[in-house]
Amino acid sequence: MRRTVAEHQAAVAGLLHSAAGYRRAAADVLPLREALGRALLEDVHAPVSLPPFDNSQMDGYAVHAADLAGTAPLVVADPIPAGSVPSPLDPGTAAPIMTGAMLPAGAAAVVPIERAQPARFYSAAERAEGNPTVRLPGGIDAGSYVRRTGSDIAEGGIALRAGTLLGAAQLGLLAACGVGEVRVVPRFRVLLLSTGDEVAEPGSALAPGRIYDANTTLLEAALREAGVDVTCHRLLGDDPAVLREAFAAITADSADLVLSTGGISQGAYEVVKQALAASRVEFSSVALQPGGPQAHGTISGVPFLGFPGNPVSAMVSFEMFLRPALHGMTGVPAPRPVLEAVLAEGVDSPPAKHQVRRGVYRDGRVALVGGPGSHLLHALAAANCLVHLPEGVASLAAGDRVEVTLIGPIPSDLLATEDPVRADRAGSGGMDSAERTPS
Repeated sequence: MRRTVAEHQAAVAGLLHSAAGYRRAAADVLPLREALGRALLEDVHAPVSLPPFDNSQMDGYAVHAADLAGTAPLVVADPIPAGSVPSPLDPGTAAPIMTGAMLPAGAAAVVPIERAQPARFYSAAERAEGNPTVRLPGGIDAGSYVRRTGSDIAEGGIALRAGTLLGAAQLGLLAACGVGEVRVVPRFRVLLLSTGDEVAEPGSALAPGRIYDANTTLLEAALREAGVDVTCHRLLGDDPAVLREAFAAITADSADLVLSTGGISQGAYEVVKQALAASRVEFSSVALQPGGPQAHGTISGVPFLGFPGNPVSAMVSFEMFLRPALHGMTGVPAPRPVLEAVLAEGVDSPPAKHQVRRGVYRDGRVALVGGPGSHLLHALAAANCLVHLPEGVASLAAGDRVEVTLIGPIPSDLLATEDPVRADRAGSGGMDSAERTPS
């Protein structure tokens, strides 16, 4: 079956929503220190107002309402440190007050210390010697340098909405409100499989004709970065019987999604395709380059996705299909920023496919990194965006506008170069077999 990118995105989103083992209504109840990067399951109401009391915005003098307009010397009252409960402020007095300290009853404003005469606080010894006075400027407005109760958020107000991703600022707000724990959406669980007789574990000796397994590390990192709990299965060879045995052991209790890489294309040894020939898994050709071969369905009721085996194809598949579906399902991760950029150079694309190239975005311009090949991991590692050349586009010229999806920061080693992409393209060579066929 041939699909457009949009059709397969919808199919993957629908598949994840059918996950039998994942319950959106369930919750993980976590202390704040463990909730970073999680999504709130429900609205959180502020149990107290912020600020919880009128307090000083500055180090200065708290001034009684009756003395706002006058310029007569005021007797210096007892100082008010932060954390104390002050006595009411008498007319004709001014109380030294520290930033964040509670405003005394009767005070209507705070005058910063630098506007006082003298522009300093009296020492305890000076206050003990007599009744020191201070002159403050006249015409002070009520409320000057005062943080009013609830001016940030009122008690009972919604501090954060359900679905909010909890970052440092959000957790800081909850802590300021006195919230100690939150109910968050459970993590999605993925069982990750990699296949192929030709792949070896990184760190092992590499025999002739074999390559190191990049997909497990690549996708495990991408999934964890997206807030997913990942279980990595041991590397599986190209024996369909062994793979069928592994699939048979999968239950909804062990995973919300099974994700495999490799073995789903048109070759003679497509082990995943062979192992799942009698299953409810559909093998499709998506109008996408790289990432054309795709598989989706269920295994024993558990959602299953099959990505192509080339590493860049697997990563593009994740970014185009699985990552957006995870956000729609769990609220995590946050959507990738998508924006327009000006092409630094011309580019060709197969008009019948949505081609995704890798690029470096900076200052509104994007330069391509590497060629379209699905094996160019070095180019992927140097990129900070995906460049979209949609179906129907055969070529674009330098200066044309394209849509890009940001996937990372500008690499530091490229910041100082005038042209950050030429070196990576130089070694990409001509079109290989992976580029000539769907990947």
